[in-house]
Amino acid sequence: MVAYLNLILRLAIWFLLTANFSLANIIIGVSIALLLPGLPKVSGTLKDWLRVLWEIIVAIPQAYIEAFEIIFRPHKYEEVTLEQVKPRRTPGLIFLDIFLITFTPKTIVLKYHEAGWYEVHWVRRRKKV
Repeated sequence: MVAYLNLILRLAIWFLLTANFSLANIIIGVSIALLLPGLPKVSGTLKDWLRVLWEIIVAIPQAYIEAFEIIFRPHKYEEVTLEQVKPRRTPGLIFLDIFLITFTPKTIVLKYHEAGWYEVHWVRRRKKV
């Protein structure tokens, strides 16, 4: 099941990049998705995938709320923090985690460290003490 989710993720990224649903592009996208290297040694569970997909659904209204907060109550302080990657993450799940963090207006992932950390830039209303 997880292999199908990886395939769907690869195809979704392909269609987002190309924005073309012609028959030739679909064939190319499926070919590329199948030719990319397979699953890593650590396989993600279906539960992890469903949790990340739910977090993305929840992040959509959160992104709108944060956008309105930034418009009506300016955020003047910036902070860079390190956040640890959740254990047993496949590259697909790490990509979705980075997407989830970057999707909201107040945060963006600056760098992914191979040691298992995300470098996250935050925009805050006031300084943390």
